[in-house]
Amino acid sequence: MAARKIIIDTDPGQDDAVAILLALASPAELDVLGITAVAGNVPLELTARNARMVCELAGKPETLVFAGCDRPLAHDLVTAEHVHGKTGLDGPDLPEPTMPLQDGDAVDFIIDTLRAQPEKTVTLCPLGPLTNIAAALQRAPDIAVRIQEIVLMGGAYFEVGNITPAAEFNIYVDPEAAEIVFKCGAPITVMPLDVTHKALVTTARNETFRTLGTPVGIAVAQMTDFFERFDREKYGSDGAPLHDPCVTAYLLQPDLFSGRFINVEIETRSDLTRGMTVADWWRVTDRAPNAMFMGDVDADGFFALLTERLARL
Repeated sequence: MAARKIIIDTDPGQDDAVAILLALASPAELDVLGITAVAGNVPLELTARNARMVCELAGKPETLVFAGCDRPLAHDLVTAEHVHGKTGLDGPDLPEPTMPLQDGDAVDFIIDTLRAQPEKTVTLCPLGPLTNIAAALQRAPDIAVRIQEIVLMGGAYFEVGNITPAAEFNIYVDPEAAEIVFKCGAPITVMPLDVTHKALVTTARNETFRTLGTPVGIAVAQMTDFFERFDREKYGSDGAPLHDPCVTAYLLQPDLFSGRFINVEIETRSDLTRGMTVADWWRVTDRAPNAMFMGDVDADGFFALLTERLARL
């Protein structure tokens, strides 16, 4: 079977970095057509830099990396240095990238790629705010029917919010963009906090990464060493959730995840719940389902897959 063609849209972020590494370690299954950077965890200049650093760490400097939107569609940018550090990739000491940032705009790359490839053969994998994806849909509405699937990390239902009481960070940063994406009509699969908070990097799992003894394994261990301090203190958990790699793992091994096909709406107006993913988990409305909203993950299987693939780099 031919490798699935994907575009990774990202705001690295340590967990974004692990998601990218997992994809680049799996060329038989995933054909990474390009990586598009968006402002989110840190400003665009740093996310575009970090994406290239991760490609070079993986030994894949030929990967195309484009810079996209530097702010949300309608509001000022909210960032998360308090979680990811001032660079977004604090933890490992990675060299500055030497591979080039591609000419041209990430949004145009998304549009041009979807138009050039056969219909429904390209999957979009947003790991951060949905600004680039929404901007592409606004600029070129014809691409919506060409998307094979959008598999995104964002939102929450039972786990409520991690940046406000009601909202998950990626959706909160640009809820107007999220609203456009969830209403676009393309097939959508969501990896919310309900799943990612079950994919915890415990001390034992992190030591497994470290004992790979490779630059990738050691760097991943150092990344999670850094950002787990925030989540351990906040949630009292046994480790840090690896949010974004759930997207890549789903593409590789979908049977690790389970969920429900339900309606998901985005709150954009309320001061209290702005950015909330209003997920009709119990199907109590008559709103048409528009997303496969995941609720559970086989965490042991997830980390077995992740460790095995990282060992290939």
